[in-house]
Amino acid sequence: MLDKNMSKSEIEKELRGKGDFVQIDYLTKFLDKMPPIAIKKFALMKLIEIYENKKMFNDVGKTYELLAINAISSPEKIECFIKEAEYYIKAGSFERADSAMRKAMEISNIVKKAEIYSKVKEIYIRQGEIFENEAKRNSAIKVYEKLLVMKISEAEKEEIKKKLLALYEQLGKFREFSNLNHRRV
Repeated sequence: MLDKNMSKSEIEKELRGKGDFVQIDYLTKFLDKMPPIAIKKFALMKLIEIYENKKMFNDVGKTYELLAINAISSPEKIECFIKEAEYYIKAGSFERADSAMRKAMEISNIVKKAEIYSKVKEIYIRQGEIFENEAKRNSAIKVYEKLLVMKISEAEKEEIKKKLLALYEQLGKFREFSNLNHRRV
């Protein structure tokens, strides 16, 4: 079992050879023991690594939020909040992703806010393309529909609308196809 006074190498040695879910259990119980901040961040990063390998994206997002709370500098917090948003987008939890983006913006200046919004928008676009390439059409549709309600340029809206129309057609969503095809976005 892990003790709050253990070093990083001792923690790694204790976790070695254990299954992923046992490691998750050990690390979450370890974090409850309130270890020093540097060791806590190390344990959180180990959890992120395990969750990511298991494609447990909601858990990765939650862990990035904890990492942001424990971050000292604003740039570090912002980066963690953006990563939190990214993994919530991968999980399809768009409300949580928006919340993470807002948390990053709250501690930013005007220029940085625009940069954060742009990064998150790009994450949505990239994730939509990933879903399309993986033939996860319903997931891609949800991402693209979300993008249409975001503040994006007219050119981007037209591009997303084309992708949505193709996806609606492929899935036989004729009502959605017709609605999108006849309305101005």
